[in-house]
Amino acid sequence: MRKPEVFDKELQELAEFARVISNPARLAILKYLAETKSCISGDISDQLPLSRTTVSQHLKELRDAGLIHGEIDGLKINYCLCGGTIQEKLDKFDAFFSQIPRDEISCQ
Repeated sequence: MRKPEVFDKELQELAEFARVISNPARLAILKYLAETKSCISGDISDQLPLSRTTVSQHLKELRDAGLIHGEIDGLKINYCLCGGTIQEKLDKFDAFFSQIPRDEISCQ
């Protein structure tokens, strides 16, 4: 049973971000967009071993998380990264993990 509401909002946001980026296809899309700066959604499916339908589903997850945005250009949608949102999420992860004293952790 999942009970995310028992955790504070910050932890819920971190967990949702982690869920979105935990898929290798979504990471590949983010990497591709970072390398190309922007592209047309059809181009993404040409770069990945996935169907256009599957790529569209992953693009929706990334868009809903605010990591990418798309602009309609005729019959195509141009997607690109939302650098500000990505940096904000990374900063929150850094802040979370900076609270864990790494040099004091020993699993031996």
